[in-house]
Amino acid sequence: MELPVLDLSPYLEFSAAKYSGSSANVENQLDAQLKDLCSEVSRILRETGALLVKDPRCSTTDNDRFIDMMEKYFEKPDEFKLLQERPHLHYQVGVTPEGVEDPRSLVDEDMQQKLKAMPKKHQPITPVGPDPKWRFMWRVGSRPSNTRFKELNSDPVMPEGFHEWKETMDSWGYKMISAIEAVAEMAAIGFELPRDVFTSLMHQGPHLLAPTGSDLRCYGQEGNVFAGYHYDLNFLTIHGRSRFPGLNIWLRNGQKVEVKVPVGCLLIQTGKQLEWLTAGDCLAGMHEVVMSNRTIEAIILAQHQNRSLWRVSSTLFAHIASDAVLKPLGHFADSPLSGKYSPICAGEFVEKELAVINLKGKKQHIE
Repeated sequence: MELPVLDLSPYLEFSAAKYSGSSANVENQLDAQLKDLCSEVSRILRETGALLVKDPRCSTTDNDRFIDMMEKYFEKPDEFKLLQERPHLHYQVGVTPEGVEDPRSLVDEDMQQKLKAMPKKHQPITPVGPDPKWRFMWRVGSRPSNTRFKELNSDPVMPEGFHEWKETMDSWGYKMISAIEAVAEMAAIGFELPRDVFTSLMHQGPHLLAPTGSDLRCYGQEGNVFAGYHYDLNFLTIHGRSRFPGLNIWLRNGQKVEVKVPVGCLLIQTGKQLEWLTAGDCLAGMHEVVMSNRTIEAIILAQHQNRSLWRVSSTLFAHIASDAVLKPLGHFADSPLSGKYSPICAGEFVEKELAVINLKGKKQHIE
């Protein structure tokens, strides 16, 4: 199965022409074709937890420029990268070394039981320890002047010697957030909610441009797990195309699908915060990153072309603002499942989730 690709251009053109920032009810101005496109966004997110989009504001050149810089960074010696490590800030800025983050499937007993019940062909590869990937966290967007969650809203960390760092990170980060905001608006309309119901909650959220780096020279054997089976704790996650495949996702029906991101496209995945806001109508998408046959083929090609053997993901985590409350919105509050999603401050929710995967203090159970 291949995920369909949705072009955001018609909605972006309509939005630019019709929406002036006033309180006008833009949803009522949509024509039938655009309403169908919004309904398709919400349907695909609900059924698959993943969406491929084309956004003319996010070019292949932008993605390549970003990955080129991050390859140079991850190729630096470990002692250089460790200068940007900030464990006291829950690794929410700066670098997270390999071997720190526990995949959810390694520490969540309920999840482990569900995995055992899956048909063999749809089971993820079982990780044997923490993820052998590096990650860099870079804040994108403005931060609240007053917040209960200062660790989640800390100043960014900049490595020395990368003069283009801030401009490259901010440029790609803001473009991907713009794509997320468009999808969030379209999903809201598709879910029959006000257009800005999600984006208003995202305002001044602790959005993170969070590329991972996996060293394929050390871990380039088939079956190795770079990111064990897990969901993302944030609202929506967006990726540019990686130069090395290996991402598997699970559809709502339990089917395992290897994702192939076409050139010029972006991949969006549902996170746990969106699940909370929709009372489980849209579940957080499960996924893993592993060494596959296609990854090995890409390694051989990269070796022939004398390219970097670091697998870089251009990942951005879009969040609900830390001090906003997560709870089922609109008609989702009347869902029979809404009781499973009790109101909780988004920052408190994030801190609890980080603790489980060994990024914040003592591990604890999420109710």
